[in-house]
Amino acid sequence: MTDPDDGAGLAASMSGRLDSLTFVDRTTEQVTELLIDVIADWGTEQGWRVYRRAASVVPLPPPMSGQRSVIDIACARPAAPPVVIEVDHTDRRRTVEKLLAEAEAGRVPIWVRWGARGFVAPPEPIRMVTVPVTARRGEAGVRLHSRQPARQLPPPEHRAGPVAAGPPDSLFDSTGGS
Repeated sequence: MTDPDDGAGLAASMSGRLDSLTFVDRTTEQVTELLIDVIADWGTEQGWRVYRRAASVVPLPPPMSGQRSVIDIACARPAAPPVVIEVDHTDRRRTVEKLLAEAEAGRVPIWVRWGARGFVAPPEPIRMVTVPVTARRGEAGVRLHSRQPARQLPPPEHRAGPVAAGPPDSLFDSTGGS
């Protein structure tokens, strides 16, 4: 079993990296691929070897039971357990089972969930990183996803002294401006 504090720290670091990610009108496949690219870059920046579509410890169900399932990203770390990362926009029981099996094999499991709906926390020791996005129907009914930065406006300026009234506006003049 892996150290849960290690997973929590890794998830927080990855979340910090994904927080700055923005995009507009991407398909489901494009968003998933973009997240995988950013996560792979994050792993490389840590100095780790990064593998996309790495073999999982979980075999595929029949009739392909001789083959292994895959993990979206696996990171080999010197002197630390490997990190395995799955990226999904849906809540998949098979993903949870796969990540639990990876944890049993000594890997640190992280589940990156993205979407517009609420996210249910997975069982321990799986760590979840959430990426909220908005969705809309584009042309031909294609679902498009966007993630815009939070718009933070500066507070309005306030005057220190009293505010003096200006000349009356003729619109509000009861004498009709005469």
